[in-house]
Amino acid sequence: MAVLRRLLQIFLLFCLCPPSQALELPERDGAAARPAAAAAVAPLVFANRTLFVFRAPLTGYSPAERAEGAHKRLLAVLAKPGAPAPSTHPIAEGTQVLLGGAQLFLVTPADINPLAGDTTDSVAAEAAATLAKALLEQREQGSLHYLLIAGALCLAATLTWMLVLHGLGRLHRWAAAWSMRTIGRRLGEVKLKNVRVLDAEHYVGFMRRLVFLLVWALRLMASYLWAAFVLGKVPYTRSWGERLEGYLLDVAGGVAQSVLGALPGLLLVLVIAVLARLVVLTAASFFQRVESGELQFGWLDRDTAGPTRRIANVVVWLFALAMAYPYLPGAQTAAFQGVSVLVGLMLSIGASSIVGQGASGLILMYARTLRKGEYVRIGDSEGTVAELGLFNVSLRTGLGEEVTLPNAWVLGQTSKNYSRAYPGTGFVLDTTVTIGYTTPWRQVHAMLELAAGRTEDIAAAPKPYVMQLALSDFYVEYRLVAYASVRTPRKRADVLNQLHQHIVDVFNEYGVQIMSPHYQRDTPEPQVVPKEQWHLAPAAPPPDGAAARDAA
Repeated sequence: MAVLRRLLQIFLLFCLCPPSQALELPERDGAAARPAAAAAVAPLVFANRTLFVFRAPLTGYSPAERAEGAHKRLLAVLAKPGAPAPSTHPIAEGTQVLLGGAQLFLVTPADINPLAGDTTDSVAAEAAATLAKALLEQREQGSLHYLLIAGALCLAATLTWMLVLHGLGRLHRWAAAWSMRTIGRRLGEVKLKNVRVLDAEHYVGFMRRLVFLLVWALRLMASYLWAAFVLGKVPYTRSWGERLEGYLLDVAGGVAQSVLGALPGLLLVLVIAVLARLVVLTAASFFQRVESGELQFGWLDRDTAGPTRRIANVVVWLFALAMAYPYLPGAQTAAFQGVSVLVGLMLSIGASSIVGQGASGLILMYARTLRKGEYVRIGDSEGTVAELGLFNVSLRTGLGEEVTLPNAWVLGQTSKNYSRAYPGTGFVLDTTVTIGYTTPWRQVHAMLELAAGRTEDIAAAPKPYVMQLALSDFYVEYRLVAYASVRTPRKRADVLNQLHQHIVDVFNEYGVQIMSPHYQRDTPEPQVVPKEQWHLAPAAPPPDGAAARDAA
């Protein structure tokens, strides 16, 4: 309680010292001297209330002498029996403030601020009203009945204040225990693949500090209200209590006025957000029908519906943000505008490469160069398109690798698409052999086609075919082109592997050498592998069924 009492004293001292008192502190050495007129003002104080501030001399009397004379005249009137009432009376020189018919002081035009709309009559009337409050408080200070009632009310307020502080302390302890128990349990349930991804102790510590600050804010508010109530019940300190209540009302009124002023703008922001959400949902429904094939709409098809939907969403929300920005609270402040400029500058400088990659991705999507599931070759990378994103293309090769290629780089490379030679799901595969000129080309064609026919995953239609690509100096170059109607990315490497195995078997079976001869004379014997030597160690012979099928 000692610490709390000390904090309350500091708080009250801060609240009871208006900024005007701070401005009236003596100047330090070397500081500029204030004007003489500002230093000559003199307040008239009675019963701890400032009745009037004299600002100008009158008939040779300084403001201080005027204030001293008014105070003496006030005491002289109060020394007489009766309860005099204050009043005002305008004259040519200004407005008189009277008490029981006797003049206390004169409000002259030099004592007021005409620029603020003050007149001698209004200032004199305000001084008379303040004097009436001071006289009432002076009489209340001498009333034992009033002081007993005020003391009882202050005691009740103090007991209530202490109970509130005690309740806030219990609330603090309960909230700390609840946050540790509840938040720890909730965050412990947040898991990814049975692994906890959040550390509860960090959030529990943050929540405990937040509860601590909120409880202390409530304690200060309760102390503030208690001090304003108690000071307002004591006649001598009633002006201090009124000052505290006025400050609290001003702050609450300012907050309420700001909230009410921001409500129309927030309502417009809400309407704009709802309309933007409605447009996004409508566009999503339309694009989903295009993606599913239910709707055909000119250039928009299944491949371009997805990126077009994302672009439309971004455009709609950017437009909504631009429309709602002027209505956001604080949007016209220099701080808000400075942050907006800083964010825009950071995005324009740091996002140049991102924008380039995104533009390249959109070109690839709308040009329909690649589609997901197609087998392509881009530069030195070959595989199935696993993902066609806005910033990169992912290829899954037949060897179990996944290659990520930036869209800008893909756009600058020559792409080969093996999946568009024939309609349907599958891909084109080809292989090349070089055979000497002594082998009949018809025999080579028949053997390559026979090897393709023995490969299980090669489709019978379209029919595989062989082309002679070049007549080189020492050999003829043959290329076998076939079509495999398979879906899995790894199958292409397997199919090509099986095709190569069958080509070697067929050429050995018919005694034709697979070679690119660079020679001066023919070898005495054909360079072929006899059938009985096809499965030399470490190769294992196939099962009987497979052997019978190969022999056939």
